[in-house]
Amino acid sequence: MASWRSALLWLHWVTPYALCRDVALPPGPLYRVAGFPVSLPCSVSGYEGPRTQDFEWYQYRDDTKGHQIGVISTRDQGFPYAPFQPRVRSGEVRVERDSGDKVRLVVQRLRPDDQGRYECYTPSTDTKYQGNYSASVEVKVIPDTLLISHHRTLSGQPMAEGAELQLTCKAAAQSQQHTHVSVTFGVRGGSALSGAPGHNLREVVSIDRMLAVSPGRSYDRRYRDGEISLEKRSGDSSGDLYVMRIGAVAPEDAGSFFCEAAQWILDPNGEWQRIAQRTLELGNLTVQPLADSLKVTSKPSGEVVLEAGAPLSLTCEVSGVGSLSRSGLLVQWMRRGVASSDAPPGGVEVEVARMSPDGVVSWGDDSSRAGGASMEKEVQGRYALRLFAAHPADSGAYRCVVSVFAGRPNPGSSSPATITQRSEGVTVSFKTKEVSVSAVAELPRGPLLRRGNTVALLCNVSVSTTGRSQAEVRWLLRREVQAEGGPAAEDRPLAAVTHDGLSRLYSDAGELSVDRLTPTCYRLRVHAAQVEAQGQYRCQVEVWSQDPHGGWYNTGARAESLPVRVYLYARAMDLLLIPLVVGVSSALFVGILIIATVTCCFMKRLARQRSRK
Repeated sequence: MASWRSALLWLHWVTPYALCRDVALPPGPLYRVAGFPVSLPCSVSGYEGPRTQDFEWYQYRDDTKGHQIGVISTRDQGFPYAPFQPRVRSGEVRVERDSGDKVRLVVQRLRPDDQGRYECYTPSTDTKYQGNYSASVEVKVIPDTLLISHHRTLSGQPMAEGAELQLTCKAAAQSQQHTHVSVTFGVRGGSALSGAPGHNLREVVSIDRMLAVSPGRSYDRRYRDGEISLEKRSGDSSGDLYVMRIGAVAPEDAGSFFCEAAQWILDPNGEWQRIAQRTLELGNLTVQPLADSLKVTSKPSGEVVLEAGAPLSLTCEVSGVGSLSRSGLLVQWMRRGVASSDAPPGGVEVEVARMSPDGVVSWGDDSSRAGGASMEKEVQGRYALRLFAAHPADSGAYRCVVSVFAGRPNPGSSSPATITQRSEGVTVSFKTKEVSVSAVAELPRGPLLRRGNTVALLCNVSVSTTGRSQAEVRWLLRREVQAEGGPAAEDRPLAAVTHDGLSRLYSDAGELSVDRLTPTCYRLRVHAAQVEAQGQYRCQVEVWSQDPHGGWYNTGARAESLPVRVYLYARAMDLLLIPLVVGVSSALFVGILIIATVTCCFMKRLARQRSRK
């Protein structure tokens, strides 16, 4: 109990001394620029009474010999002296509350005669008069020397999407005090993303008082990609030059651009304060989207009919990109061939060739074309595809597909294209000669085929056409296999004889050989045939013709024979094996039975003889 009484007694004596009113203002002197606002924060602590305190502001000018001039009060509307009455009524001089015990004296536009010492006074609400009830700070009003200018403004003419935009402005502050300048480039309105043209304000990029460059929030990714930059260049007496560059303008960049310069000073409390600011309009930017201007055309248009082996030349023209040297173009030639039974309507579209933005040509569906074709950039915006000897396999609808990387001459492999557009199709067809072909597969007569024998099958081919031709024969084996849904048929390629007489054996086909017995008869042999060689054999034939230049091409004429069934019988030794096994087994059984019977009878007789004795 004694300790509690001692603590209460200590609090009774200490509390009056702990609660001492304290009024605080930032240390001075504070240098501010004429014509621009000043904000003087004042706070009170350690007070008694209501949480909302009143504040009175006074000014002491050098030319009044220390006489105080009432500026404004939070409790008395008639407090301001004559020099401040109209400014207080208009709101140019006002008090703004941050909280009940924190306020700010705001002078919207400083005048030279506003220089002086400002006192913040708080009328007492305490039971005892203790502490300090006012604080003062010196305010120095310096001339406005912040200058901002520009070399040129935007012309207002639309710029193509992907074009480079460069804006400049000069800024300087010729002050006797040590001040720094920051510059910000921004744009108002016009953004398709804002939803409110004319009211959207976006910072593009800025350089702060310590020369650190930072992008606006909506331009951060483009700044990191190197598309946006801001550079300070040393200038003349009129100021330093600030150059802002947008490497590739986009539709969302449209709007009214401005340059804003701010003057900063380091206050005695160690905080930087902006003391002056000016904005310079740089003009309106209108961006023409590539979707509205890009045009991709292929020539010739319509349909091209060729003789087999004739050259094919197609041209792709690209316009409406603006400066082609500043944008990367990926140009592709695509071909949609004739639809097959298992292909979607219109056939499957494949890539024939492409030229990357760095000029490298690669071939798509047929890499062998690299030796018999070319893709070239003839002039800016014109690309040619040439097949030196086109064949019916090249028929189909050709399109030129152009992907534009606006403002990125050398985009990365994963960079998305700004826009991709396709040309109208050019149909390429051929004057083909009449070709008829038939194929008959047969198994020559002979002894029964047994396991381990060589199975020989023949494919007789008949081709009717003009000019030189060759047949390409492929052998297939159809076997029954077990699948999830039950038995199913499986076609397995075995071997082939190409049109130029080469034999081709597939790695999993077993011991096979193929040859051509006569110009119209082809043979397949399966050596040491086993059970897995049983099944239905067919031969497929494709006709190749020779063009006027001596090159061979697939005419597209083909035929398939009816299946021939191959069944392998067991060998003679396999047939004798079962009787032999049965005979040997029977002989052993009979022998064992006889021996067991004789032995049993002998033992019984021996037993009877012993019993008589």
